[in-house]
Amino acid sequence: MNDPITRELDQGLLTLAFNRADKLNALNTAMYQQLGDLLLAAGEDPGVDAIIITGGAHCFTAGNDLRDFLDNPPTDLDSPVFRLMRVVMGLDKPLIAAVSGAAIGIGATLLLHCDQVLVSRSTKLRMPFAPLGVCPEFGSSLLLPRLLGQARAAGLLLGNALLDGEQAVAWGLANELHEDGEECLAAARKLARQLQTYPQAALRISKRLMKDSQRAELEATVVRESQLFIECLRTEEARAVLRRLIKD
Repeated sequence: MNDPITRELDQGLLTLAFNRADKLNALNTAMYQQLGDLLLAAGEDPGVDAIIITGGAHCFTAGNDLRDFLDNPPTDLDSPVFRLMRVVMGLDKPLIAAVSGAAIGIGATLLLHCDQVLVSRSTKLRMPFAPLGVCPEFGSSLLLPRLLGQARAAGLLLGNALLDGEQAVAWGLANELHEDGEECLAAARKLARQLQTYPQAALRISKRLMKDSQRAELEATVVRESQLFIECLRTEEARAVLRRLIKD
């Protein structure tokens, strides 16, 4: 059986790749647990300088595995998905995303916490929380209005707008646009190697300083979002939507 998340460490560069192509790299409870474990270990490993997260050349991730979400919803703040969020927010090593194809739900909000986001022309970002009967997560209700302004943030979080890779760069949600997935991942590796040449202590201090000014507010927002997300998932409205989508 293939590992749903692969790990490759090459001279201090750790690449974590979603490896569930038959499910469009949809994330289930076990994958949230595994990704949290891998990132936590990477943060503590002196042999890891930088981290790339990718879904390969064709699909970053379609977001939550809806069947798993219906059968095994998060029930408290210690659930694997919310633990993963805390691990990502606490990571002080460079985290680079190489994104091609779909980046849906948490696949899009995760990018808000990456230090560099590289996308390809096939990239499609969408945050369909309201249509699924749930609320924004991973601090997106705080970060997106600040990054984009209220109107554009509402278009994403309320209007289920779809952004392609070119728009994501134009709006400041991504750093670079590349022609295809292979080029995107190669550019991410080149960037990571460049970061490895810098004094690592200074790099990590710089990242912490950039995050510290809003850390307390962001953490409080993530807790509040997570609590409301759990409540939403318990409603018949949300469960009916999930059942219908799974059936379809």
